[in-house]
Amino acid sequence: MAVRQHLYALRDQRLVSFEEKSEGVGRPLKYWRLAPAAERFFPDAHAELAVSLINGIRASFGSDGLEKIMVGRATHQIAAYREKLGRLHGLGAKVRALAQLRTAEGYMAEASPDGGGGWILLENHCPVCSAANSCVGLCKAELEVFRAVLGPDVHVERTEHLLTGSRRCAYRVGQGST
Repeated sequence: MAVRQHLYALRDQRLVSFEEKSEGVGRPLKYWRLAPAAERFFPDAHAELAVSLINGIRASFGSDGLEKIMVGRATHQIAAYREKLGRLHGLGAKVRALAQLRTAEGYMAEASPDGGGGWILLENHCPVCSAANSCVGLCKAELEVFRAVLGPDVHVERTEHLLTGSRRCAYRVGQGST
């Protein structure tokens, strides 16, 4: 109860917000998240540096130069992920391992079966959100990286996206190209 009272006090200060979702019987669950006003309590010079670098690359080398850098970063990620996932068999094992890799990178990722033979990959935090706001190519490349490392017979679809106002990024992963 004390935690709930504290969360409501933070909400009144516009430092957190919540989203209610019904998930079966009982009261809807509240999913809390930090509001943009709370970012001042978590200073992050890395975000400012990343955005500055992206803007500098775009100014110096144009959008094509920035695109080449995004492709190079994605190529590096694909190689690193394939090295770790290459020996695994089965979609579930690969998605769970990918979630572990992403968690180690700060994404607070988790994987769970979707009940229909596929998987849901959730990223509950985005350590590159400021950079992604400045360069949407990061998110586009991320989706392509997932598709490349999980295989040509695997369909990956982003169903929630932080940059469009969702509370996290979510991906539906399944066999086939549907």
